[in-house]
Amino acid sequence: MPRRSATRSSVVAAHERLFTLPAEARALWWVGPRQAEYRTEPLPRLGPHDVAVRALASGISAGTELLVYRGQVPPELALDLPTLAGSFRYPIKYGYASVGRVLAVGAAVRDLVPGTIVFALHPHQDYYVVPAHSVTPLPPGLPPEEGVFLANLETAVNVVLDATPRLGETVLLSGLGVVGLLILQVLQRSGVEQIITVDPLPPRRALARRLGVTLALAPEDDLTAEVRALTAGRGADLAIEVSGAPSALGAAIEAVADEGTVVVASWYGTKPVTLSLGGHFHRGRVRLVSSQVGRIAPALAPRWTVERRRAVAQGLLRSLPLAELISHRIPFAEAPTAFAMLELRPESALQVVLTYD
Repeated sequence: MPRRSATRSSVVAAHERLFTLPAEARALWWVGPRQAEYRTEPLPRLGPHDVAVRALASGISAGTELLVYRGQVPPELALDLPTLAGSFRYPIKYGYASVGRVLAVGAAVRDLVPGTIVFALHPHQDYYVVPAHSVTPLPPGLPPEEGVFLANLETAVNVVLDATPRLGETVLLSGLGVVGLLILQVLQRSGVEQIITVDPLPPRRALARRLGVTLALAPEDDLTAEVRALTAGRGADLAIEVSGAPSALGAAIEAVADEGTVVVASWYGTKPVTLSLGGHFHRGRVRLVSSQVGRIAPALAPRWTVERRRAVAQGLLRSLPLAELISHRIPFAEAPTAFAMLELRPESALQVVLTYD
């Protein structure tokens, strides 16, 4: 053990000679709907249990982050990550998919060394100091820009765990954004027989076909008829709604079989949701389930932990064709342009990655 500690000390010392931590970090803040501001803030001192990280890439969530960008989050909602700052009333520093290189480690850190590429649930910022336990080492050789998918992959795993698909079943998946496409690929490993997808954007439907779905539909198609035609009149056994469009939820309810389940993985923010619950939903005993990555289903608690779920997601980073989901790489200094593009030209963008010099 002393020999390992000495080796580690020499590595740290060599790395700290090469990299001097700046006194300040630069972070992206939203000061109002669609109003961005870059702020410099003091970089905290490195504590004994901390790591200092230089960002290499961060991913923009076209679902959750666009709600923040537009001001469509209930202003009284509490922040749910310790790295976030401000409030949904603005200003707010938001984001949760950062990949960076460890520059220095605290004296008590034993399982990380400078140079390690890690993932952190951290807003868009060029340098940051966080507790060592809050970062996740990425598989060696994985491109940093693909590492930004870890948070959404963990969400996809959680959604599928909540949905409990079974061998031979038909699943209806509404929404082919990044999370939807990741859920699609996780479902393909679950043993379901058919996956029917719905999305308004032709490029995303084309990508789903390349990934091997049974049928890719547009919202204006007769969803219920198409699904029943493929299931001997039954309807889908399971539907997963991850489009963020409130209208998609009602269509999913109508398209599932009697005793079917609809999993709501979308976060609608302040957008109102109108449902007709007097017909098929009531007589067909359709079940609505909420899925959110902050918790694991109580029925799984004896066997599943957050650490186990994250390990599954880490393994999927290596096996899924993630590079195909990256549509744009945009410098951190031009982040407001990236958000505007995601809002105004969603058909041209999928996963947008911010890069850091």
